Amino acid sequence: MILDTFKRIPFWQKVLAGFILGTLAGIALGNSAVMLKPLGDLFISAIKMLVAPLVFCAIVVSITSLGNQTNLKRLSFKTLGLFMLTGTIASFIGLAVGSLIDMGGSLELATSEVRERDIPGFAQVLLNMIPVNPFASLAEGKVLQIIVFAALVGIAINAVGEKAEPLKKVMEASAEVMFQLTRMVLKLTPIGVFGLMAWVVGEYGLSTLLPLGKFIIAIYIAALIHIIFVYGGLIKFAAGLSPIKFFRKAMPAQLVAFSTASSFGTLPASTRCTEAMGVSKRYSAFVLPLGATMNMDGCGGIYPAIAAIFIAQIYAIPLDMTDYMLIAVTATVASVGTAGVPGSAMVMLTVTLGVIGLPLEGIAFIAAIDRIIDMIRTATNVTGDMMTAVVIGKSEGQLDVEQFNAEEIPAEQKIA
Repeated sequence: MILDTFKRIPFWQKVLAGFILGTLAGIALGNSAVMLKPLGDLFISAIKMLVAPLVFCAIVVSITSLGNQTNLKRLSFKTLGLFMLTGTIASFIGLAVGSLIDMGGSLELATSEVRERDIPGFAQVLLNMIPVNPFASLAEGKVLQIIVFAALVGIAINAVGEKAEPLKKVMEASAEVMFQLTRMVLKLTPIGVFGLMAWVVGEYGLSTLLPLGKFIIAIYIAALIHIIFVYGGLIKFAAGLSPIKFFRKAMPAQLVAFSTASSFGTLPASTRCTEAMGVSKRYSAFVLPLGATMNMDGCGGIYPAIAAIFIAQIYAIPLDMTDYMLIAVTATVASVGTAGVPGSAMVMLTVTLGVIGLPLEGIAFIAAIDRIIDMIRTATNVTGDMMTAVVIGKSEGQLDVEQFNAEEIPAEQKIA
């Protein structure tokens, strides 16, 4: 009876319970909460196991299912256009919030030696998108290269036609197997979130966060404004749907993103949430991996803008309107240009600071609390991916409105 009652609890409530209990455990146990970290590590390892094959199979099947090249081109154009629009708005929100809050105060930044990253040029970024060895890319989890290769395979299957039908069926069967494996792994989500939150709260106590409290608060305020008003507004006015229902069904993926700080790691959960919203499999399998790679409103829009202003304030360097415009443009473009680079948020910030001539040493200070900031950055990015799936899906007939307005589907049903 207890097991049956537990199964009937909605997925988002299980995840939320894990989040709250993990936070309380971190407060109660303090540094000892590190003993719960293996629960989170187990969950993350299981998620990482899924990402490469899931993305490959899902992208191939989504493109072969879309079939019509005109529809695919239009979907791609509208999806990327919305990515760029929300990224630009995010950077302006970051500038506004950063300018209104005196984050520096009396803080004096200690000089630190910072190793500069090797930031590739635009041509190199394009070259890095093409996998020299697709199997190596799959083994190493290079998601951008996997997406490109999978897209080309899907397009080639459509072009070959009937002769490629056996391969198409194999890919569809492989995708279904990965979806089932994903459902199995997702059952660990509440446990994984519990372990991760207990460790984060125990490791980064309130006393650790106080010196950088205003900076953290500014990031969180800007991110919440963007999530609630920009994403919620697009759901309401562009798609004509209920933002409340969107956020309720998006909550499990938001909590996973917040606790894991990984957009790719959240892909299974965000896939399940968009399924609950009624987004078609073929479009969600296309937009979510693409968004996890390129749609970085938190990392590429809000964070570089506020961080640049914060560093300017603590170094007492005045910024003019030209600097603000450069920050906005650079942050938006960098969010796409550095998509395939590890540690992308720091790379984006390095690019932004370099353009307006701010000292790169400031990165060393804020890097100490990067994990706390990365949690809300990732939650913002993932929410933007799901919002795009709903808004563009509605405009292209890839959204079941009745399913969106219905109650959440049971956790046992398909998630992708």
